[in-house]
Amino acid sequence: MSAIPAEFSGVTAVTKANVYFDGKVVSHSILFPDGSKKTLGLIYPGDFHFGTAKAERMEIVAGECVVKIDGNETPVTYSGGQYFDVPANSGFDITVSSGICEYICSFLD
Repeated sequence: MSAIPAEFSGVTAVTKANVYFDGKVVSHSILFPDGSKKTLGLIYPGDFHFGTAKAERMEIVAGECVVKIDGNETPVTYSGGQYFDVPANSGFDITVSSGICEYICSFLD
């Protein structure tokens, strides 16, 4: 498994936050010179479902979450230093039981 990045250099940070689920999930977009985009975010305790248009890689920076990708029967627990991939035109359920889960979302398509 690759190391989770600690920082990104030479990027543009979008100051307007993406706020979901009444503020329980908040992220900021990071734009790279090559046109790619990532989001850096926080997930507070709760159960959430996200749909995906593009394939995504969710890297967990800190905290812990339980994830069930659409079409899979078994939920999997992820913690800091781990990641999971979600196919395009799909989705996933994510649960944070306590604390805050910090993540980097990379759009793969």
